[in-house]
Amino acid sequence: MNSNVDSRSQYFLLAIGFFLFALPGTIVAETASTAATTPPVPLVPVPHSSAASEQEMTPYTEIVVGAEAKFDMLPIPGGKFTMGSPESEPGRKPDEGPQHEVAVEPFWMGKYEVAWDAFEEYTMKMNAHRRKVLSQPATPNDKLADAIAHPTPPYTDMSFDMGKDGRPAIAMTHYAARMYCKWLSTKTGRYYRLPTEAEWEYACRAGTKTAYSFGDDPAKLGEYAWYFENADGKYHKLGAKKPNPWGLYDMHGNVCEWVLDQYDPDYYQKFAGKVSNNPFAATSKMYPHVARGGHWDDDDPAMLRCAARRSSDQEWKQQDPQLPQSVWYYTDAPWVGFRVVRPLREPTAEEKQKIWDEGLDAEGEGARIAYPEAVVEK
Repeated sequence: MNSNVDSRSQYFLLAIGFFLFALPGTIVAETASTAATTPPVPLVPVPHSSAASEQEMTPYTEIVVGAEAKFDMLPIPGGKFTMGSPESEPGRKPDEGPQHEVAVEPFWMGKYEVAWDAFEEYTMKMNAHRRKVLSQPATPNDKLADAIAHPTPPYTDMSFDMGKDGRPAIAMTHYAARMYCKWLSTKTGRYYRLPTEAEWEYACRAGTKTAYSFGDDPAKLGEYAWYFENADGKYHKLGAKKPNPWGLYDMHGNVCEWVLDQYDPDYYQKFAGKVSNNPFAATSKMYPHVARGGHWDDDDPAMLRCAARRSSDQEWKQQDPQLPQSVWYYTDAPWVGFRVVRPLREPTAEEKQKIWDEGLDAEGEGARIAYPEAVVEK
């Protein structure tokens, strides 16, 4: 870690006094609103966003009606791959094994990590404020999206002075990332979510079997990733390094990325010698969840490998000034972000709600997200 931690500590001590005593009205309840019951539908056609089969999938640019942000989505073909790392891989940890075969269905994935301008359309209610200023009527999707729980005002500049223009959004909790996906899906009428851990590693490897998507030599990492050695103590603009073979940028470094899965160091053990179809570890508690890819402050290149797994921790919000602590912000994790995926096979409305909402009211305090269990072939 670097000296930014000390400066953040001082800032947050001041923020505690300011927000707890000077502006007590900003500390509001953070309970989820009643879930929308009417399914949103696409209101604006987006070229190339529809496909009846994997062969018809092409890149497209998602448009959020009434917002300025756009998303570039790339098709990821379905297939099988070997998940985890071999025992001989330098930097490998026990939770990356045993290696096992995994099959994933086709999906689209964000070409880049979610940027601040796109994230703040949701967190800062920019879209709703814009409609009000311009006296624009709300669409049916707007009304549904406005009813989704939104974050409380942030305590400070959540970029921690690293800038926002063209840069990845950071420091959101797993809950916040999931609720953003729900909001985005409601606004667009197209279903988005976090990738599963298996989808993320499959996309990161992009058909390769090496430690990194560009080979095994960490000396080449600087061509593809921002990390401690070249990041100068901060994240950087999206897409400034080389992409992986499937055209995805910043899969290694810049910010590590949330996936859907609960972290279980022994999760791969159940798949030893088998083929698992679309596996993921269901959420049963607040901590830990999995983040992948490594980040700008990682001084160990091994943490940026395709198979490296990182588990979230309560210390990621140690300096959170709110009482009780916020479910939205990780004040001590200025290096965690996310990207979105959209599966070709759209789940049922019930499955969508489970992935977005179940277990969120208590964020894991005994609640469980009822994801379907992975299908295992012997």
